[in-house]
Amino acid sequence: MVDYSNPPYKTALQAKFDAQKIAFAPIVFQASKALCDLGILNFIRDAGDEGATTHQISNELKLSEYGVRVLLEVALSSELVKQEDERYILLKTAYFLIEDELTKVNMNFVNDVCYQGMFSLQDAIKTGEPSGLKVFDNWPTIYDGLSQLPTDVQKSWFEFDHYYSDNAFPELLPMIFKSGPESILDVGGNTGKWTMECLKYNDSVEMTIVDLPGQLNVAKKNIKETGLDGRFTPYEADILKEETVLPKGRDVIWMSQFLDCFSKEQIVSILKKAKEAMDENTKLYILETYWDRQKYPAAAFSLHNISLYFTCLANGCSKMYHSDEMKECIQKAGLQVVEQIDNIGISHTLIEVKK
Repeated sequence: MVDYSNPPYKTALQAKFDAQKIAFAPIVFQASKALCDLGILNFIRDAGDEGATTHQISNELKLSEYGVRVLLEVALSSELVKQEDERYILLKTAYFLIEDELTKVNMNFVNDVCYQGMFSLQDAIKTGEPSGLKVFDNWPTIYDGLSQLPTDVQKSWFEFDHYYSDNAFPELLPMIFKSGPESILDVGGNTGKWTMECLKYNDSVEMTIVDLPGQLNVAKKNIKETGLDGRFTPYEADILKEETVLPKGRDVIWMSQFLDCFSKEQIVSILKKAKEAMDENTKLYILETYWDRQKYPAAAFSLHNISLYFTCLANGCSKMYHSDEMKECIQKAGLQVVEQIDNIGISHTLIEVKK
């Protein structure tokens, strides 16, 4: 796992250069996005080892040579390209920008969902409110307005959300169905992807989704289109309302990328509601990405930054948690960890909990 107790040594000169990278990070981001979206990096890639000149790129892509040049000069110092004579040749980092699905999903999410709202981050830190959300509307949380976000923003949000979870599903399904559950309560089922995977995987399981009206309507539509809605029950509820009670009698309660949407106090409250719906045989599964359980620094770096999306846009009070913080919440709710399995899919950890 990533160790932050012993960071690599840097000279003062290296540290000062890194500080400049931070100072200009928003400009580098937009320049990199432009290099991708305008097709400049793709053109240089296709040119192969010979590379391409600004004149060639300008003519082919119908861009001014000035515009191509200023973007590529940023690409030089950002180590996206190298220059030999007058020709630009792609470097490895640029390949990941244009070819790697994870990088593209993250970049679109930051650009479409987070970028403008992040200008209000300091207000969010001071107030505990998602101050950046006002760039879209005056909803109390992003979840209240998820189905009303602009189409491009909604697309980037769902692609981001699904990319992380979908890669874990093939590993998870055999684990969850090993004990032969006949009924599963999917709390925070969102668009219904997990519920649909379960319905396809097992031809007798009964699925129930608990969610807000907007998300539940999307899930109902998606599940109906699969023709599997005969074994599906929608349960409309706001999990944060004191009077909300979760339905009892399910063999499994499933919470995937759900609890990170809440503060620790709210997580304890939700888990207490789950406890009331459980009997001694009910299995509660919590699937999350914990920054301390990552194998690679890039994954932990991403999760630390995603936390600020929650701070500034999602709700103002949640984050990507350290696994010990979640275990503390589980204990406070009067529940007990049975098993923890790391390294599922891209970056997930599955915690099995019992009453």
